[in-house]
Amino acid sequence: MNDAKSFFSRFQVALAFLAVLLASGAAWAHHSFAMFDFSRTLTIKGSVKEFQWANPHVILWVEPEGKPGEKPAPWFAELTSPGNLTRVGWDKRVFKGGDHIELVIHPLRDGKSGGAFKQATLTDTGKVWTSDLRAQEKPGLK
Repeated sequence: MNDAKSFFSRFQVALAFLAVLLASGAAWAHHSFAMFDFSRTLTIKGSVKEFQWANPHVILWVEPEGKPGEKPAPWFAELTSPGNLTRVGWDKRVFKGGDHIELVIHPLRDGKSGGAFKQATLTDTGKVWTSDLRAQEKPGLK
């Protein structure tokens, strides 16, 4: 009987260890930035299509300017979480549909229409928003 209890106890420990191992792998994979080419930047001029303020990452969708009669595919820029952005003064109303912007991203390595957000300038006001969160921190914030 003790052998059966001992086996069951070891089985539970092994199962728990396996669950933690699998969960940590998923978390590690989620936080990889290998898909972005941080050695390059790309500037896109256009208008905001949508600003998705949701976890785990905020996404900014931009419709680039095109030649007359041309409708280029929208581009996306991935940012950090809403919590991190809120801490440095951002909110879900920073970009509104139709805002004209100049967006700077680190493009995707596979050449698709997207990248990691670096900076955006609202062309109507000149207001600059950057991914350098330290540069935007409020004075005295610890």
